[in-house]
Amino acid sequence: MKRLFVLLLISLSIGNAFAQHSDEATRIKQLNRYQDSLVRLGKKMVDANLDLERKNANYSFIKTLVSALKINNSFLYKFDSLKTISILNSPDNKFRIFTWYVLNEDGSYRFYGAIQMNTGGPLVLHPLEDYSPLMKSPEDSTGNNRKWFGAEYYKIIPVYGAKTYYTLLGWKGNTVESTKKVIEVLSFKDNKPEFGMAIFDGNGKVRKRVVFEYTRQASMLLRYVHDQNLIVFDHLAPPDKKLKDKFSTYGPDLTYDGYRLKNGRWVYVENLDMKNVPDERDKDYIEPEKKQPVRTPANIKRTGK
Repeated sequence: MKRLFVLLLISLSIGNAFAQHSDEATRIKQLNRYQDSLVRLGKKMVDANLDLERKNANYSFIKTLVSALKINNSFLYKFDSLKTISILNSPDNKFRIFTWYVLNEDGSYRFYGAIQMNTGGPLVLHPLEDYSPLMKSPEDSTGNNRKWFGAEYYKIIPVYGAKTYYTLLGWKGNTVESTKKVIEVLSFKDNKPEFGMAIFDGNGKVRKRVVFEYTRQASMLLRYVHDQNLIVFDHLAPPDKKLKDKFSTYGPDLTYDGYRLKNGRWVYVENLDMKNVPDERDKDYIEPEKKQPVRTPANIKRTGK
């Protein structure tokens, strides 16, 4: 009887393991199919010539992504083949953030995104709604996922303390003349995301986020130096003092400033000695307009691209 009981337990264990393996295989197969659809839609979202085609592809992309994330344990699926959007996991693995853009016909951008929480169970997803056009003073504003200063993020820097927050570095295409980058702050209150926090000190004021604007013809360094707790960036300046109010003319002037983390706050420092800070472009991120030809209303009509 004991032998029969042991054999029964072994048989049940093998059966459960086989069922779990079968369920896992089915889950991965489903997610792979969704990823294939997302890859196809993502390419159309970026490459389609017509404004309406790009936007329709984006709407289908959003629906498909949500369906994929509803699958059990989707947080563990990396979407490795999906290259047209940014997917970042927080270093503490509490959430991941999806961000991407759609180019408008006039050469401006609209940003989209979502934050998926690592619940280990049912999907908790916070959609991000680009509120940029209505933000009159972004550096003085806070918001939530419904009032988001849209951007495509490429770095998450956690700052742990009494109130843990996450500093985000992002690219924010602007117009046919200028580009923007942003240092954003993400935190959570009652398990809901909040953006912006008055923790950037110096350079004349306290900011809730930091926004840079510069000519679309230039590239700007904005990166985090981990071993120095330092966010370093190009100092931007106009080619002529008479153009100081026209940010679309600004570009790097070969000097560098930054924000250094001190007591949980980012403190402005200027004229950094780049001998102690690696002088390299953002190695993990290439600005979208540097990857592909820039579409404008004129060249869309002229070349169809």
